[in-house]
Amino acid sequence: MVAVACGLLAAVAPQAQAARTDRNQPITIDADKPGTVDMLKQVVVFNGNVVITQGSITIRAERAEIREGADGFRSAVAVGSGGQQASFRQKREGLDEYIQGTADRIEYEGRGDVVRFVGKAQVQRLRGSVAADQISGERITYDSTTEVFSVAGSTAPAPAEGAASGPGNGRVRVILTPREGSAAAEAAPAPASGASR
Repeated sequence: MVAVACGLLAAVAPQAQAARTDRNQPITIDADKPGTVDMLKQVVVFNGNVVITQGSITIRAERAEIREGADGFRSAVAVGSGGQQASFRQKREGLDEYIQGTADRIEYEGRGDVVRFVGKAQVQRLRGSVAADQISGERITYDSTTEVFSVAGSTAPAPAEGAASGPGNGRVRVILTPREGSAAAEAAPAPASGASR
């Protein structure tokens, strides 16, 4: 199994964390189909175009289960269906930036503010609405407190030469872009205009 720790996203980005007030906000769950709320076991299960919001966090899935532990922290498991993956989006504190990702299954742990994207996972850091940094692999773990991403490929054999890399084929991929206004971005050569052939 291939594994890569990507603290690089944090290193190239301004120091900011996920919105810290999210965990103090109420959770809203909307779904197309009836669900269950078990107050004794503190478990909520909903199916059918489920949308979960808490502060700046939005999770979308076909099926979602939310549990509350004895300590009051909540965890959620969201699963996609039939070609439609589950998705996650959260604003970064003090910036016009978002972390968003998709996977077959998304697991959120409120205690440590950790999100796991499992199965054909893809995660992006957006600056406004523009994709800046991108990660893809079979499993991506995002610790929003430390701003560290870990990505692992599947145990599938490496693709043949010339085949595309990406999630589901044993390889991982990270694309990092220079931060706008940074010295690195300013030093990038401008595209040639009107160059003769």
